[in-house]
Amino acid sequence: MKNVFFLAIIGIAFYGVLIYLIVLVIKALRKYLKSTDVRKGKEGIKKSLGETLKERRVKCKMTQEFVAESLGVSRQAVSKWENGTSDPSTSNLFALAKLFDISVEELLKDIK
Repeated sequence: MKNVFFLAIIGIAFYGVLIYLIVLVIKALRKYLKSTDVRKGKEGIKKSLGETLKERRVKCKMTQEFVAESLGVSRQAVSKWENGTSDPSTSNLFALAKLFDISVEELLKDIK
């Protein structure tokens, strides 16, 4: 009789914990779904490195060929950086910042 009573208490405790976890998951999902506007807003602000590089290059009225010649790389390399296929090396990143007349921090500040 004690075993049945003990198992019943364990079963009730188990189902209580299970219901509590389900309630927590539902609350978390509701909070996540309500934050859609915030996430979309942040997504719009952040850009990829390639988008930032292209934006800066166009703003400075430079061609990919000019940037490539200035850094000593191929035009295809600059194209790959801008479309996100590859990333520039650290030294090329510093050279790009200098070419665009900005700091590296400013170049990277909106990168996601």
